[in-house]
Amino acid sequence: MNSVRQRRLQRGWSQAELAERAGISRAAVSAIEVERLVPAVTAALSLARVFSCSVEELFDEQAVSRDAQTSWAFLPPTEPWRFWEAEVSGRRWRFPAERTGELNGFHDGVSGSPDVPSTLAQETLVVAGCDPAAGLLAQEYYRRTGWRMLILQRNSTQSLELLKQGLVHVAGLHFSNSEHASDNERTVREMLGTGYLLLRAAEWQEGIAAGRHVSAKTASGAVRAQLRWVGRAAGSAARRCQDELLSPKYRMRYVAPDHRSVAESIRAGWADAGVCVQLVCEEAGLQFFPVQQEAYDLCFAQKHEQDPRIRALIALIQAANYRSLLGDLPGYATERVGGLETVGSE
Repeated sequence: MNSVRQRRLQRGWSQAELAERAGISRAAVSAIEVERLVPAVTAALSLARVFSCSVEELFDEQAVSRDAQTSWAFLPPTEPWRFWEAEVSGRRWRFPAERTGELNGFHDGVSGSPDVPSTLAQETLVVAGCDPAAGLLAQEYYRRTGWRMLILQRNSTQSLELLKQGLVHVAGLHFSNSEHASDNERTVREMLGTGYLLLRAAEWQEGIAAGRHVSAKTASGAVRAQLRWVGRAAGSAARRCQDELLSPKYRMRYVAPDHRSVAESIRAGWADAGVCVQLVCEEAGLQFFPVQQEAYDLCFAQKHEQDPRIRALIALIQAANYRSLLGDLPGYATERVGGLETVGSE
């Protein structure tokens, strides 16, 4: 319950007059009065100031505290900014809309506006990772469950850091390859400790993407050639591959944040070559020279294994029809997809 309407009528104000005094829209005033809208904290404070009372006196304390629990996972570049809402680890977070919005659907609100809290928050699984086929996973997840998968494009180290901070449900990483088969588990143990599970989500070919004008025929030939390289960001698994191919001291004019950005840079003529996965290379019509097969795992806390959203993710990835769809993608292998491993002590 709130006393906005009662206090407004006592002062003889119209809804438009109150809206102007409080700096919000008349529609917001109307929705708040009939309790179709729980006001944002800033709106609640503004209304309380106008009526010269406390927020607690004006609004139901439980409703206000519920809205106050919604915080930015990380700050938007500017205000106002579109956002998605999701519940992670018992807290409601706002995630600034990113360029991957086409994967995540319509935004839930705009900062600075008195938006209705999203009804999708508890039906959203937040995944940070760099899999360029994440759109396929999100599409199948929605088709099977009706729930949303919010995808944040981050490299392996960044994804694990978000998981450590409790801002995402799942983090993707791909440090493991044929020569370093346990590096995904080792990295999780070093960054997060034990008590985590690794779900094998894909195995893919990582290598060198090169423009059609490049005369090299192999990865070693591309390394020896005098090419303009687009680099990979520090902390990414692709950066480790890049450093092994070239040198950690090799200076890059451009640094790409993800696999698709590498292919885009080469196709646009800004670079001749770069490290990425086969899928985005073939999508862009570039040459691809394989270097190694990597294991892409999804990491989540063992204590959250029974979360229905996590259980639905596991069931989807272990389903034969999903593995069949994944196996049709260039460079993807599915023999070990769906395996679940506990990150234990050494």
